[in-house]
Amino acid sequence: MNESKLIKTKLGLITLAQKLGNVSEACKIMGYSRDSFYRLKELYDEGGEFALQEVSRRKPNHKNRVDPRIEEAVVEFAYQYPAMGQLRASNELRKQGISVSPCGVRCIWQRHDMETFVKRLTALEARLSQSGSSQVLTEAQLIALERKREKKEAFGEIETEHPGYLGAQDTYYVGTIKGVGRIYQQTFIDTYCKTAIAKLYDGKTAITAADMLNDKVIPFYEEQGIPLLRMLTDRGTEYCGKPAYHHYELYLQVESIDHTKTRARSPQTNGICERFHRTIQEEFYSVAFRKKIYHNIDELQNDLDQWLEYYNHDRTHSGKYCFGKTPYQTLLDSKHLALNKQTETLFVNPSTFETSSESDAGSAEEQPARYSLVNGIDREAVQSLQPPILKNYELINSRSYT
Repeated sequence: MNESKLIKTKLGLITLAQKLGNVSEACKIMGYSRDSFYRLKELYDEGGEFALQEVSRRKPNHKNRVDPRIEEAVVEFAYQYPAMGQLRASNELRKQGISVSPCGVRCIWQRHDMETFVKRLTALEARLSQSGSSQVLTEAQLIALERKREKKEAFGEIETEHPGYLGAQDTYYVGTIKGVGRIYQQTFIDTYCKTAIAKLYDGKTAITAADMLNDKVIPFYEEQGIPLLRMLTDRGTEYCGKPAYHHYELYLQVESIDHTKTRARSPQTNGICERFHRTIQEEFYSVAFRKKIYHNIDELQNDLDQWLEYYNHDRTHSGKYCFGKTPYQTLLDSKHLALNKQTETLFVNPSTFETSSESDAGSAEEQPARYSLVNGIDREAVQSLQPPILKNYELINSRSYT
């Protein structure tokens, strides 16, 4: 459309000069120089209106263009992983034996109008609609895509020395699915190796927060042979409360895990979880909800587990201690740091046991009972616990301690 208007303008200049019989007057009215007029007149005499098309001064050098096979692979990668940027796409394609620079990836995406995350999502939606696949797109998702994502600034760094030294946990609101209801995700990340674990629930309570640790996190560290020493959470009601009545606080005491809380109204303090939530939203949820209709939480949990398997074992990470390796490989390479510090003695020798300064560990008379639960001895001391404590312990303690 713009090209047609431009041709008409140039043709109008030549026609006006013929009617006025004065080239200078015609150029003055149309805003062209005499040199441009004679150049356009020469092109028009030789090739007609077609010759008046705008010709870019930049001549494409097709010898430098990437191989069509590589360009097709880069475009297909954008459809499969629309949330990944040009640098990560270049790294992942290199693992497949396709060598293309990040700048080359961006140039290919620009030619196909896919250089931004929103454009790649739009292209994915167009592809799904053309193929006749089911498409689910809520108003909230549209607003989220159109809204400018503000960069989260983190002040300071989290001090962590080895895997298991500090784990970060947070609650993420996934959304509302018709027929299912609200869905919340309990997220756990090891702040050293960036290994991520997540589980979906239909609510956010202290029991779900404790169940996440009991069902997935603690067994994972037991399998690796290293202990989890401390947890970092916000001050939400699912994480904070009186230890004698709060399920999450009680579970941390049973497992002898210290509890550190973030500053009030400072989500950047737990920025590792916040950044992971952005990654999982862009790379998993935004894509999954466009490809499939979920009828229950179990279906979504199965797909989430598959994506977490990819995230931990195959996806390269640019974190502080990862150096471009996957989170699980970082865990294996740095596991000796935890073993060398002999952190497991905190769970064996009562003289080395110290409670967190930021969590209420309960009264002094509760400490022997807490130690006996962890080490599996003096079971008679459990009977002396106050009824609320014993009741809460029985609710969440689904594993035997031997």
